[in-house]
Amino acid sequence: MKILFVSDAWEPQINGVVVTLQNTMRVLERMGHRMRVISANDGYRTIPCPTYPEIRLALFPGDRVGREIERFMPDSTHIATEGPLGLAARNHCVREGRPFTTAYHTQFPEYVHARSRLPLDITYRWMRWFHRPSQALMVPTPDIHRRLDRRGFSNLAMWSRGVDTDLFRPMKREPMRTQRPIFLFVGRVAVEKNIEAFLALELPGEKWVVGDGPAREGLERRYPDAKFLGARVGDDLAWHFAQEDVFVFPSRTDTFGLVLLEAMACGTPVAAYPVTGPIDVVTQGVTGILHDDLGDAAIAALSLDRDAIRSHALAHSWERATAQFVEVLDAA
Repeated sequence: MKILFVSDAWEPQINGVVVTLQNTMRVLERMGHRMRVISANDGYRTIPCPTYPEIRLALFPGDRVGREIERFMPDSTHIATEGPLGLAARNHCVREGRPFTTAYHTQFPEYVHARSRLPLDITYRWMRWFHRPSQALMVPTPDIHRRLDRRGFSNLAMWSRGVDTDLFRPMKREPMRTQRPIFLFVGRVAVEKNIEAFLALELPGEKWVVGDGPAREGLERRYPDAKFLGARVGDDLAWHFAQEDVFVFPSRTDTFGLVLLEAMACGTPVAAYPVTGPIDVVTQGVTGILHDDLGDAAIAALSLDRDAIRSHALAHSWERATAQFVEVLDAA
């Protein structure tokens, strides 16, 4: 099958959309599929995305995106994001009667609301318009499926996520020149991740933050006792997951949270709120603790069995998630 991906988020960015697409395409290639990605890296004139400058948004990409779609002549067109490239691909496919699928990677209305206070109903109305012509709007968890169904999205299909269990694995926990326990956050350092709810907790030991983003400078000033380690990738990132005592996930707006699986694959327990994402990924009392009091959850997670956590993570492979993706494409 020839599969075209259209995404406003792509390399060298490090986020859930990019990681999901990279791993999905890696498995698809092994399955024998042929792929192409349309991204802002393809020579489009771009501007920084407001409040998210690492993402470059293509300027007026419409005609060119249409030509690239017709040149590749895909069997399936998958639109991953709702930005300018995604919008241009959507409009071209609608105009030409070309079927396509879309995905709900981000709780975009909640993110916009957190940054601008724009009412959720306005953004959800636009999102329904964007996704309505899609043959299937792929969602990562049952909770997101229920939420969007209640908001009037009718073309929903499941596409879960996976973790690279060869990269993210238990490692020897080395002696640290620091006081344990060590509580870790990994992710984009931005307002929608609610990191301050983690940093403000009264916890023993130390708090570490791996990641970068626009809120980092302000949070470093307000929380000088926390260690901000910047973005890490590959084995370096896996090492940090494996060394920590508890992974603390304070976000209330993620659709899934790939970092939850990455921590669990390293045997590290999770502490999180009982909200969308964690409630479908974390097994309460086994791989993590979900509680409205995040501090209580972090302390309780210290006692969980790291071998059992790793065993549960092994069930979440990218091969299984990609097979689900292909099934949706075939049905569409």
